[in-house]
Amino acid sequence: MIKEHAPVLVILVPLLSAVLVPLVGMLRNRFCWHVAFAATHVSFLLSGLLLFRVQTNGKISYRLGGWEPPWGIEYVIDELNSFVLVTIAFIGFLATLYARKSVVAEIEPVRIPAFYSIFLLFLAGLLGIVITGDIFNLYVFLEISSLAGYALIAASRKREALLASYNYLILGTIAATFILIGIGYLYMVTGSLNMADLRERLPALYHSKVVLTAFAFFSVGISLKLALFPLHVWLPNAYTYAPSVVSAVMAATATKVGAYVLFRIMFTVFRVEFDLEVVSITSILLVLSSAAIILGSVLAIAQTNIKRMLAYSSVGQIGYIVLGASIVNETAMTGSLVHILNHALMKGTLFFIAGCVLYRTGIEDIAGLRGMGRRMPFSMAAFTVAGLSMAGVPLTVGFVSKWYLALGALRADLWYLVPVILVSSLLTAVYFGRIIESIYFGRAEDGHSSGSLSRERMHEAPTGMLVPALLLAVLCLVFGISASTTVGYAEAAARLLLGGR
Repeated sequence: MIKEHAPVLVILVPLLSAVLVPLVGMLRNRFCWHVAFAATHVSFLLSGLLLFRVQTNGKISYRLGGWEPPWGIEYVIDELNSFVLVTIAFIGFLATLYARKSVVAEIEPVRIPAFYSIFLLFLAGLLGIVITGDIFNLYVFLEISSLAGYALIAASRKREALLASYNYLILGTIAATFILIGIGYLYMVTGSLNMADLRERLPALYHSKVVLTAFAFFSVGISLKLALFPLHVWLPNAYTYAPSVVSAVMAATATKVGAYVLFRIMFTVFRVEFDLEVVSITSILLVLSSAAIILGSVLAIAQTNIKRMLAYSSVGQIGYIVLGASIVNETAMTGSLVHILNHALMKGTLFFIAGCVLYRTGIEDIAGLRGMGRRMPFSMAAFTVAGLSMAGVPLTVGFVSKWYLALGALRADLWYLVPVILVSSLLTAVYFGRIIESIYFGRAEDGHSSGSLSRERMHEAPTGMLVPALLLAVLCLVFGISASTTVGYAEAAARLLLGGR
């Protein structure tokens, strides 16, 4: 029973739990976390089961209500979305574990039940986006996750969070409108909303002005949701002022789901031939992703706030994910897809540690990390591992992604992309290197904000916050040293998208 209905249960569990949380909160606030933790745990286990079934038996099709596609809504799990599904569910599970202490410190007690309810809605939306095979259903789940995301950012006690949430709301609404218009145009000329069915119907209509207009709306709308440069303006403030657990889970999952949607539209709804020969979208994405890779790193160097630096770093990392898709060969696409997981591990670690430091010391500025390696050794070790991974140091996950992207660029005779990757890696090494040097070899200034706390209180964050960060940091090394499993999943997904290119 559970095995048969796992595709819908993976969404229903957090969705129904989101309704249950406020009711439980009427009894006691602390019970809300237990419900959220159980829901995310079950979703993670179900997503792992789906990944195993896909690897064992191939693609899974689940028809809601027994209606035949394309008339009914179909959930489809294949080599691509099973990989992304596990990534999202795993990060959501760890974020819930992390939230138990973090949320109490950063969110007003009266808002805690609502926070966990909205958090579960956010996660359910992301999982729904990834698993659905219906393009309008994708839009519905996209709106669920987006509306929940706006509320999660605004839940912070910082006044700036309200403006950050409002800006994200405005741009997110524009993006959603563009995507909905694109869906409407496709339905107008095909009469179908099923992605697989659209793939079969659209080739005869590739030169239709309605289809071209729909694709243009999709491209702009998804790029806004993805925060692809220069449409990234909502991202820095959103990540900086959101509660720590929200920054971590959004940085590790939301933009990755945006990349997934971009790949689905480009290579599943439309085909590679359309992307290369009809609209040449890959040439545009090549320029934008290269600019994102370089300028994201440059902007990160200029920041003094830890979370803002990590936010601009994410702009560059999104560029890496899109770069592989714009090269359009199996090797580069493998690099893009494996970077969805690798960046989730790296950025999840970094934002978790930023939250640990904030929880224990109140420090948000990079300068305040001087000498922190002696006071929070485990936290700073995890930060160092993730920082080295971001720079692409060998034996870390960041190196694996960049290696496949560079190799794919060379195989496509796009040799000039290799210096882009190298320069960005050097810039990343600059801004993480200065922090790591300060952590282990610097001395805290007496007058700094850390001086407001006694030396006796300067120790590690609670275990529930530290363990998720340490686990992600360990995985940054494990999947960097032994990358065959993750690369194997990514290669299978790349073959599915590109049809053997």
